[in-house]
Amino acid sequence: MADAPDIPAWIALFFGVYALSAAIGEFTQPGYWAKMMGNFVSNAGLRFLAGVVCIAIGAAVYLVSPWRPDDWLAIVVTIMGGGMVVEGAIFLAFGERFMLFWRGVLGETSRGWAAFAGVFAIALIAVSLVRL
Repeated sequence: MADAPDIPAWIALFFGVYALSAAIGEFTQPGYWAKMMGNFVSNAGLRFLAGVVCIAIGAAVYLVSPWRPDDWLAIVVTIMGGGMVVEGAIFLAFGERFMLFWRGVLGETSRGWAAFAGVFAIALIAVSLVRL
């Protein structure tokens, strides 16, 4: 019988692809993240949809990633899934204030944050590819 798939590694790989794509988007289209934040601040429906999606995807990640205390990647992925659930709940409960806060943190130029996201993404992708 074949070994079971390494679920935390696959989730880390896809999170890494997502984060790297977002970072590249900011570098190739400066101000992309600031525009997106502006859309979230001004559009309650978009915030609601983002909250529902964050809760749904976060719950799925949390539930399918096995909790293995001896596997640091499984722990990180499970925490990321739980964090997404919390983020989604905050989107629904305090959406406009939450987005105004993050808009202030990111600022108009997000190159530093994009670089951080890119490095984090490359690390996630590398760790996952080593395990897959």
